[in-house]
Amino acid sequence: MMIKVDKMIEGLKTYGSDKLVKELPNLKNPIFICTIATTETSRIPGLTGAGATPELTKYTPAGDAELILDGEVKCMSDIPQTIIGEVVTPTPSMITKGSLALCDCPVMVLDAGSEIKANSDVFDISDGKHGGDIRTGKAVEDPEGLFEKGFELAEILSEKHDYIVIGESLPAGTTTALGVLVGLGYDAKGKVSGCMDTNPHEMKNAIVEEGLKNAGLEESKDNDPFDVVRAVGDCMLPAVAGVLMGAKVPVVLAGGTQLTAACAIAKALDSEFDFSNCCLATTSFVVKDDTADMLNIVEQIGDISVNAVNPNFEISSVEGLKNYTKGFIKEGAGAGGAMFLALMLGNSIDEIRESIENTCS
Repeated sequence: MMIKVDKMIEGLKTYGSDKLVKELPNLKNPIFICTIATTETSRIPGLTGAGATPELTKYTPAGDAELILDGEVKCMSDIPQTIIGEVVTPTPSMITKGSLALCDCPVMVLDAGSEIKANSDVFDISDGKHGGDIRTGKAVEDPEGLFEKGFELAEILSEKHDYIVIGESLPAGTTTALGVLVGLGYDAKGKVSGCMDTNPHEMKNAIVEEGLKNAGLEESKDNDPFDVVRAVGDCMLPAVAGVLMGAKVPVVLAGGTQLTAACAIAKALDSEFDFSNCCLATTSFVVKDDTADMLNIVEQIGDISVNAVNPNFEISSVEGLKNYTKGFIKEGAGAGGAMFLALMLGNSIDEIRESIENTCS
């Protein structure tokens, strides 16, 4: 098991090495990136709550991008909503926006393949393509191209910034991440998280198994990672893996079990890849999720530290934020990494929560 290290920073727990937690506060020139993409997998009823209806999930990444960059949603009539039963919870991009309000750093949105395009200044590497339904075994048309573009972007950003924080907005992303992890031979079934208070593991497993079968792939560490992404992945993952491997500066992967799959891609491409200059940063809601096991997935991949931020939403003045403590949403749009970034730049967890509350208001 990974060792839990208690930090002097209130609201933060680090699992594994605390190397970067000690280094990053001394680096004052980061950049935050939210990578957006869509997959037709999100339209499967009952799979995700990252949208008011399955059909509306295709608007969520674009809406998140507009909210993060411009403070308003333009691609749809309202802020992206997460509705599960009768529970309505603020989109995690509100957490991201509120946290970034305290961070004096550039913010970029990287479009790796969204069906609905954001009406904002985004950096688009998608060639107009988005992800398909992974049940077909034909999920991503050009994962190699997305990886190369992410790699090249990281090389450029490394010349201008001390470190890169990169997150994602991709409905049904835990299912596509499961596809990549299982396709690469990891014991991940029943271990990926989700945005609902119940986790439809049987459905996720069946979807992945159908996709791998239709692609003619077995579950094996010998699989080519691009073949696995092409079959049962999403457009976001190869782009983020490219940033991770192309960076010459520290990389903070701002996400939960979804971004463990990006680490798995890097490991498959280079079995000797050094993860010491990167870490995962997520919310405590993901790490404490009793329907998943993020730390076990990470442990299977390599020596990768996990930083979990607890914003103490149980005492929040915004009722909707309290739903995060009840198992709803947990993570998305780089929320955990944005709070982590705000902590690294010297803000207290109380200041971060209050800024998030102000954004929600």
